Amino acid sequence: MNNNNETKGIWKVIGASSLGTLIEWYDFYIFGSLAVVIANQFFPKTNPTAALLSTLATFAAGFIVRPFGALVFGRLGDLVGRKYTFLLTLVLMGGSTFAIGCIPNYETIGFMAPILVLILRLIQGLALGGEYGGAATYVAEHSPAHRRGFFTSWIQTTATLGLFISLGVILLTRHMLDVDPAKSIAKFNDWGWRIPFWISIVLVGISIYIRLKMKESPMYAKLKTEGKTSINPLKESFGHKANLKMVLLALFGATMGQGVVWYTGQFYAQSFIENVCKVEFDQSRTIIIWAILFATPFFVVFASLSDKIGRKWIMVAGMLLAVLTYNYLFNNLFTTVDAKAKTEIVERKDVKTTMTAIPNTTDSVRKVVTKTVYTDSMKMTVTKTDTAYSTPGKTTKKPVVATSKTISSNDYWKMVGIVFLLILYVTMSYGPIAAFLVELFPTKIRYTSMSLPYHIGNGVFGGLTPFIATLLTTIYVDNKVVGLMYPIAIASVCLVIGAIYIQNRIDPEVNR
Repeated sequence: MNNNNETKGIWKVIGASSLGTLIEWYDFYIFGSLAVVIANQFFPKTNPTAALLSTLATFAAGFIVRPFGALVFGRLGDLVGRKYTFLLTLVLMGGSTFAIGCIPNYETIGFMAPILVLILRLIQGLALGGEYGGAATYVAEHSPAHRRGFFTSWIQTTATLGLFISLGVILLTRHMLDVDPAKSIAKFNDWGWRIPFWISIVLVGISIYIRLKMKESPMYAKLKTEGKTSINPLKESFGHKANLKMVLLALFGATMGQGVVWYTGQFYAQSFIENVCKVEFDQSRTIIIWAILFATPFFVVFASLSDKIGRKWIMVAGMLLAVLTYNYLFNNLFTTVDAKAKTEIVERKDVKTTMTAIPNTTDSVRKVVTKTVYTDSMKMTVTKTDTAYSTPGKTTKKPVVATSKTISSNDYWKMVGIVFLLILYVTMSYGPIAAFLVELFPTKIRYTSMSLPYHIGNGVFGGLTPFIATLLTTIYVDNKVVGLMYPIAIASVCLVIGAIYIQNRIDPEVNR
């Protein structure tokens, strides 16, 4: 069979598969991209740090159930086929995402708000657990072996592009609600944040229409015609010693480390820039957007390279670079915008205090806004809010302090460059992994076998990264990069196991 016949129709397959997977990632990541806003909507406002941690924990819950989705939908995919299984996951993801945008806030329905959000996040996690394995398997089974890395890399870009689109839609929505920027932001924080969730239902409808026109994977269709499909995919995947060994090797030698690199380089980087560096909302997100835009082509570059030199060393190199440079790069992010390292323009400092009466009391809400300008053009706004009591000796609560920095152009692009490097490590460890996983397992149990290690590695180890890293920074408050201990430890273990035990096969024959 010549190359033209081998690749005939592959771009249509890639387009249909990638669009659906891209939408699922978009749906899944809107929640994380709006973590601070959601914390304010669905959790008590009395402790912003606790609310943020609760939101990140709810975000992580969606990742923790992904392996269960992999088992449920992986088994279904190996029993009835790839096409209809990841069509079902798309419907579940889109429906639950739309529903999150409809839930009343904490002030309206109390603790039912976070409970409903958690339930819908769990449904999202289950759906995503079945989506990726199906899409990656479907594309791989249409691809010629010698270009499998290249073709499956387009599926790999969808996770990062889903984050890119979610950030873009959020920023666009935030600025379109009113001609007055301040009012537009206020409306977004009040109700406009729901719009990105509602948009997903339209995107899902388009993708469902496209996927209904897709045909079944030729490898799976051949097995089904010959009556050789698996009767019990779970037993064959995890009950047979040889296959279970490959599942464990995929988890501990590849996906575990790749997962923490992915979520550190993109999600924790965004959280760090916003919550530790205190860079204001728009800049913190556009920094990530630019870095993603510049780095995304390297998913295809490194995956294509893996078709020539093998998958192993590219993935290991990405993890190794992350382990060696994370502390240095994140320290640079912090010191770049550290006010203590800058020179203040004293005469431009502005302090304003406002008092707002609390209804039915003689007390007031006191807000002190301090605006500082620095010689490099960075502007910092610190807002302290507390209660001014009229009764002498009445206990004064600790003020709520919010800091926001608008950074200079030079610092902005320096941070873009640093995040670009972080995402470059992602492209190395993540770009070749779909082809790597597909090539480990036989066709009849491939959906189940590859989905479980992928979603444990990404969903559990990777998805917990923002929560654990943020939690560590609240415990060890003097160490700004202490949160990196977790991804560095996980990636270190994984790269050692991967370097020792993974075979660096090139162009293997996996049409089994």
